[in-house]
Amino acid sequence: MQPGLFARLKQIALDAYDRIVGLVLGQIAVDGAIIKAPGGGEAAGRSPVDRGKQAMKRSGMTDGYGIPIGRVLAGTNCHDSPLLAPTLDLSAAFGLLPDEITVRLGAGCDSATSRAPLDERGLRGRIAHKGTKVPVQAAQRRHVERTAWQNAFHRLTRCYERRTTVVNGFFGLADTVITVRSPIRRAWTTHRWDSRPNRRP
Repeated sequence: MQPGLFARLKQIALDAYDRIVGLVLGQIAVDGAIIKAPGGGEAAGRSPVDRGKQAMKRSGMTDGYGIPIGRVLAGTNCHDSPLLAPTLDLSAAFGLLPDEITVRLGAGCDSATSRAPLDERGLRGRIAHKGTKVPVQAAQRRHVERTAWQNAFHRLTRCYERRTTVVNGFFGLADTVITVRSPIRRAWTTHRWDSRPNRRP
């Protein structure tokens, strides 16, 4: 397997999506998720919520519609706050960005440690507050929550790969599939054509 090939595929898919539909970079969201890693690996750590079993945490970023932009991998015992800065820096790959960018974050980033990287980059944060019921403040974060669907890909549900470059390669392939499927599914509700299948893909 060539992880670099999957990374190039992902970039090609993102560029094509940006030309055809347009990435919503004025509204981005960051969220963390856990991947089981029974074999350990470079980015694995002891999970504090699963009896110390090996697992990885991914801090993923999406645009305002839920298109995955990138992720940072770390051990599950790493808090979300230190991963925020390197995750936000992934947006630099897109060059010219909107003047005003709103970053939507979960309650795990409701701290001064998380607000500092936002202020340093001139970003406006919308952070869910601890102690407030999730449905009240999660409406605009539902897009990033969908990146948990990456766990539906078999190789990412329980990851046995040990090298971070290989894990990122598989995530790049999953991101490509999600990005390509998005306009197809959106067209299902906005367009009609003769060969349109009877069920949503």
